[in-house]
Amino acid sequence: MIALVVAALALQGVRYPATGEESAPAGKSAETTCNRAAFRLVLDVGHTAQVPGAKSARGLHEFDFNLNLAKAIERQLIDAGFTKTVLLITEGPALQGLARRVTRANAAHADLLLSIHHDSVPDWMLEKWTYNGEEHSFSDRFKGHSLFVSYDNRDRKGSLRFAHLLGEALKSRGLQYTPHYTDKIMGRRRRVLVDADAGVYRYDQLVVLRHPQMPAVLLEAGSIINRDEELVMGTPEHQAFIGAAVLEAVESFCQERRPLRPDRIAAPARARLRPAAARLPLSRSPDDAR
Repeated sequence: MIALVVAALALQGVRYPATGEESAPAGKSAETTCNRAAFRLVLDVGHTAQVPGAKSARGLHEFDFNLNLAKAIERQLIDAGFTKTVLLITEGPALQGLARRVTRANAAHADLLLSIHHDSVPDWMLEKWTYNGEEHSFSDRFKGHSLFVSYDNRDRKGSLRFAHLLGEALKSRGLQYTPHYTDKIMGRRRRVLVDADAGVYRYDQLVVLRHPQMPAVLLEAGSIINRDEELVMGTPEHQAFIGAAVLEAVESFCQERRPLRPDRIAAPARARLRPAAARLPLSRSPDDAR
């Protein structure tokens, strides 16, 4: 197993820094205009324990990958002074959970929402293999992360800006986004690439991106249906690596925007949120209904 992990890391072409090696990007002053203690970030853990999302190539649930990565990101942010970071874990069925997580994010008067997910592929792309004596599905066809924003979010500009910052932070660490969402073979799951440098796609229908009262971005951290990338996604080293990229992007976003005052943010309208969410089409595919 260790040999497999090492091989998978090598395939990624990623060099993980030694402890204490990660530092601020070159050219940035140690003195910042970001009030870290006041910045409110909601880390949304994609899916729920009851509806755990996609299955990995070795039969593990996406929700567990999402939760572990979100916790790693949360630790780095809080250790760096972003003490108002909120880890949002939702329970229950998909539709009710989607409305509930948006309502909770809006009630937190957050400056930013980042939803954490891990990717899969449409069912027709899956192949079968045997692992530990059991048959599982896999697809090694694609790998890499991707970022999604909704143009219907009330702060489209902010959503696009943070997605760009995060995409660039991931790229600067040697990580590559997957371009397959632009391919016509994706059918109805095909998306428009709105930022080719940072790997940002437009996805207007996602409840968790469309309805928050703050900038919202969804990160598909990597493909867990890809057998090599699944091994990488499960390592604490890679989770910390992604966490460092998120921290850099949040710091830059905070410097540019500064925390919004709660009295300038519209209060969430529960009566409007739930009917709107109910009207949105919820697909059974792993990359929908986030």
